[in-house]
Amino acid sequence: MLTASKFATDFVPAWIDLARDREYGGVVQRLDSDGHAVVGEMKSTLAHARTVFSLSHLYLHTGDASLLRAARDINDFMMAHLRSSEGGYRYAVECDGRASAAPADNLCRAYDQSFALLALVTLRKADPSAVDAQTISQLWEFIETLTEPETGALFEDDEMARQRPQLGDLRAQNPQMHMLEALLQAVELIGNRTWLERADRYVALAEKFFIDPATGAVREFVSGDLSPLASLVGRRREPGHQYEWAWLLLRYRELGGNRDVKEHAARMSAFADRSGIRSDRGPMQGAPYNALDAEGRPTETSHLLWPLTELGKLACMRHMQGQPGAGERAQDMERLIFSRFFAAEKITWVNQLDGSGAVLSSNALSRLIYHVLLFVTEGVRAGLWNLQRNHSQ
Repeated sequence: MLTASKFATDFVPAWIDLARDREYGGVVQRLDSDGHAVVGEMKSTLAHARTVFSLSHLYLHTGDASLLRAARDINDFMMAHLRSSEGGYRYAVECDGRASAAPADNLCRAYDQSFALLALVTLRKADPSAVDAQTISQLWEFIETLTEPETGALFEDDEMARQRPQLGDLRAQNPQMHMLEALLQAVELIGNRTWLERADRYVALAEKFFIDPATGAVREFVSGDLSPLASLVGRRREPGHQYEWAWLLLRYRELGGNRDVKEHAARMSAFADRSGIRSDRGPMQGAPYNALDAEGRPTETSHLLWPLTELGKLACMRHMQGQPGAGERAQDMERLIFSRFFAAEKITWVNQLDGSGAVLSSNALSRLIYHVLLFVTEGVRAGLWNLQRNHSQ
């Protein structure tokens, strides 16, 4: 069985060797079930930015110079083809880097900008010559154009920023959450106090608009004016995002954040734990469900890969804080992830399983490496497993 340590030191380098597009540059969106790159598909900012971050982040842990070279090359593709003249990043381009004719592909989504910022900050730390400070500043200036002046909340994309939210539009917590993540990375790796002040804003936004005061859980969607929605989509709660927000809030405090967020983190994770975890004694015992309703009743009982990594990250953080049983829970997630979602004999993985462990979605999406790798490096930080440092140059 693959382990967390081998995932970082063996699997990721082998994966990126398969996933890089040697003809046009960048990285493919996915591998097939046999571990072959699926070529010819659109290339997204999301997959590229997450890959640049992942490789740079892992390089900082292992010193494997091949990872840094790949990160630089993939960032070069992003800069040449996905970056707009305003300093932001469009949703997707054709496989050879040509602009898409589809208007939706040329939108600059707030969600994607957060990962571009995460990638640039991390790559600059790994190699200051690869990313200059001006590129990061220009991206932040662009992000400010996607920000609602009255509330400080992100619009979904540059079209919503131009037109303002229309009747029936939704606003998601996800762009706000990942912008907080990128800002905390900047706090850690750049150190300028301004980045922490920016992070404060997104914590305050969560408190005001996205945390349900009745349960402490994070709402997935609110209305265009940020007010709660009574509809089915407005009542959606995802266990994975409860764990992810809780981890980010605790990291915010760890990095010097001034707001008292421990109670928020505790209520979010408790909400997910109460009824968002498979409890039967089958092969997926302990895995988070995909979705609950506002009262915590399960509505989607299959298991995407990424929520397990978010539960695992939080368990690692709790272990560092001395919570009894948290380390064992993180190790349970390691076992589930690498025994159920990853193939022992191939460089590939699956995206979604049902309660019996049967495959529902076999796409090995490149963007998911980011989730797994962050869980693995949090486990290293918590002392639950180790990585061998590679001194190759």
